Formats: sequence, C-alpha cells, structure tokens
Amino acid sequence: MKKGIFWAAGALAMLEAGTAQAQDSSYSIGITGGTLGIGPEVGARLSPMFGVRGSATFLGVSHSVDGSDITYDGKLKLASYGLMADVYPFEGGFRLSAGFRIDKNKIRLKASPTQAVEIGGDLYTPAQIGTLSGHVKAKEFAPMLTLGYGGGVSQGVKFGVDGGVMFHGTPRIRDLKATGGLASDPAFLNSIADEQREIERDIDQYKVYPVLQLSLSYAF
Repeated sequence: MKKGIFWAAGALAMLEAGTAQAQDSSYSIGITGGTLGIGPEVGARLSPMFGVRGSATFLGVSHSVDGSDITYDGKLKLASYGLMADVYPFEGGFRLSAGFRIDKNKIRLKASPTQAVEIGGDLYTPAQIGTLSGHVKAKEFAPMLTLGYGGGVSQGVKFGVDGGVMFHGTPRIRDLKATGGLASDPAFLNSIADEQREIERDIDQYKVYPVLQLSLSYAF
C-alpha cells in the first residue's frame, strides 16, 4: 500500500512538472522593424530561461556616399535572414541574445558628373567618365549580439525591443566601372582603382552595424 502511494505521488509530480513545462513553453509570430529592416519574426520560448527566434528583414533607403571628388547617389537595399538564441536570466522578459544573420545588405552606387572632376588624382570630363556605378557589400555571414525585452512566458500580444551590434566586417566596393569614352583606357582604370580605394578608406570604420529592432507579436 505504501509503495502504491509512493509511485502514485511520483507519477503525479512528474505529471505536474510536465504540465508546468507545457505552460511555460510558447510559440510566437509577429513583425519586427528597425535598422535591419522590416519583416516577419517567429519564435519559441522553450523554457522560462531559453528561447529561439528567426526573422527575415527588408527595406530600401537612399544614402549618399562620398568619393575623392564625387558624391554618389546610393540606394541601400537591406535584406537579411537570421537566427537568435535568447537567454532570459530572470525568467521574465529581459533577454540576452546571440546569433547570426545571412547579410545580403548592399549599397548600389551611381554618379554622373556634369563637370570635370578629379578621380585618382587626375582630372576627367563628363564625356570621358560617363556614369560611374558599382556596389558596396560586407561579409555575408555576420554574428550578432543584442540585449532587450521580449515579454514573459504568458500567451497574448507582446511588445519587444532589442539593441546591439551585427559584426559584418569591412565593407568593400565591387564592380566600380564607368561608361564614358575612357571606360577601357588603362590609365583611367588605374584612376578608378584609386577612387575605389578612396571610398573604402571612408567606409572602413563601418565594420560593426548598429542594431535597434522593435517587434509586435502574438504568443500562443
């Protein structure tokens, strides 16, 4: 009889623990927006202390870029996909997060000078240059660290905020080329290479991308 009571009590304790775990676990679906762009986000609160989230974000923004003597019209196209592991040290809403993003962000550059400008230390006319174009891109795999707030373990509508950094490395110029009369001239191509290095020196400081995202989700 005593053994039966013992096993029944043990089974009840295990059942209650399993029920509590189920109540603590929740899934969420929502939208996130900020410096990474705007897009869908899904998550799972695996326990009061741990969770995971995945998101995809997109956005187009105009952003000028300065060269040696030329200001380029820049079109920043944000596109990235990522996964974050969340730790809730106090089993509430405050969280520390680490993860990565597949960084497809790109700045498309374009400039059509209307007067003679200096490129690589030499002066060229608009007819010789034509249109200069290229794009700026950083590393595709970018680790990320954030801290923020995502709400507790209860179900319902939740607001979240996360701030931190994405380590996307040093941005580099790709395919900078011209369409003018000197487009294939060796000396002009050397000047274009110098122009590319000048732009890269200006953007070399942007090895870390600031992250500030707000989110609205429903947990169930």
